[in-house]
Parts: sequence; C-alpha cells; structure tokens
Amino acid sequence: MNTLTLYGTELSGHVHRVRLLLAMLNLTAEWREAGAEVRKSDEFLALNPYGQIPVLVDGEQVISDSNAILIWLTKRYAPDSQWLPKELYLEVQVHQWLAKAAGEIRYGVASARLIKQFGVAENYDSALATAQKFLPQMEAHLQGKTWLVGDKATLADLACYAYVACAPEGGIALDYPAIRQWLGQVESLAGFIALPALPHPQGE
Repeated sequence: MNTLTLYGTELSGHVHRVRLLLAMLNLTAEWREAGAEVRKSDEFLALNPYGQIPVLVDGEQVISDSNAILIWLTKRYAPDSQWLPKELYLEVQVHQWLAKAAGEIRYGVASARLIKQFGVAENYDSALATAQKFLPQMEAHLQGKTWLVGDKATLADLACYAYVACAPEGGIALDYPAIRQWLGQVESLAGFIALPALPHPQGE
C-alpha cells in the first residue's frame, strides 16, 4: 500500500470526516498541519490550487475535497464495506447526504461556527436561516432511524457529523432529540475520534 499523507487542521470539520473514515478503516496517514499560512505556500498550492483542506496524497495521486476523499478511500481500500452501499438506491442516498454536507450543512451550521469562532467574513443571518430550515428537516428524516441511510453507518453519517455536532459553537441550539441521538450513535462507533475542543471559544 502507498503511504498516505493528510494535510489539514484538527479543528476543521471537513478534515475530521476524513480522519474518522481513516480510523474506521484502520488506515494510517502521515499528518501534515496545514494552517492558513501553509495553505498559501507554493508547495501546498501545487497540491490544491484552491488552497483548501483537506488534501490527501496517496502515492502519486492527490485528492482534494473531503467528500471526494471519502469516496476515494472507500473504493480503493474498502470497496465491499458498509461505508458506501452496493445497492444503488442506498448509494444514491449516501451521495445525497454528501451533497447536503457540502451544501446546507456547510452554509448553515458550519458557516455560523466559522463566523462566531474564527471571525470568517460570511453572512451570519444567512447561515442561521439555512440552519433553521435544514435542522428540522434532518430531525424529521431521523425519526425512527439509527443512521441517515439504511441500517448501518455510512459515509453520510461521517460527512454530516462534525459540523452538526458543533452547531452550538455557532450559536445554534441542538433542540432536536433525534439528531442528538444520532450524534451519540456516531460517537459510539468503534474507532471514533472526537473533534478537539476549541482552545478559546468565543461567546455568543
């Protein structure tokens, strides 16, 4: 197997979903801290011209975008695992949730956290409105379910976990029993890695 190298920061939810899958697959990746200054470097921009994390280097292959990395790792190293179901309808549902992780979750709870905790220049009212529309939909979807798709944990759960779990860091309360139960289910997975606590959390 090629040596895997993962560029990221530990507080990034996008990076966390990749670290979660690596743990679930018992894969080890060499860690490269890639803070803001590193991401501006010529070396990093040669890997990802957009200057974004995570980036995975697998031998000669360079894969950026967290959800793309999840697909790569699963298909390359665990093609018959539960993480991306073989049944077409279930696989399509996983991709739908990956899209929500990149869409509603990124521009809702994740954006609110970026604004509140890291001072990122995004629109808080927009983030709040997106979260307030999406979270009730997610709560309704999870009624009577253990996982987002099917009867086992999949990439959908790993991709959506971190930023939803961190919603309170963006000033958004998780008053959703089914979502909280689902978060606990993800946290109970063997090999689960918690997202590190913020060193100096900002108040609301």
